[in-house]
Amino acid sequence: MIHNNFNLASSETIENILGKRIDEIRLKRNITQVQLAREAGVSRSTVTRLAREDKGISLDSFIRILKALHLESNLEKLLPDSDLSPLEELEKNSRPSRQRARVRKKDQKKWTWLDNKDTS
Repeated sequence: MIHNNFNLASSETIENILGKRIDEIRLKRNITQVQLAREAGVSRSTVTRLAREDKGISLDSFIRILKALHLESNLEKLLPDSDLSPLEELEKNSRPSRQRARVRKKDQKKWTWLDNKDTS
């Protein structure tokens, strides 16, 4: 698996990393370039270019290949819903969930008035 910091990488480097990752997934699933190309509705040379450095493909072809590999749910992560501002999203994700302790009924003692207490 390739690990890089996308914050410091150029767009060309990110494109190369994504292409290599997709090619790794294809190989792990034992899918040939021809099979993937057929399933995605692109040419085999497009699939080959995706895996090679310095050879780009169109966004349409990229999406078709992701869908053919059943990775389209990952596209949602690229552009999150814009309903929340980045600060609201950060607060939402960093806010600890609220928890309350509860006494089990069998552990509860029966409550009585102090004046009803047996003082014998």
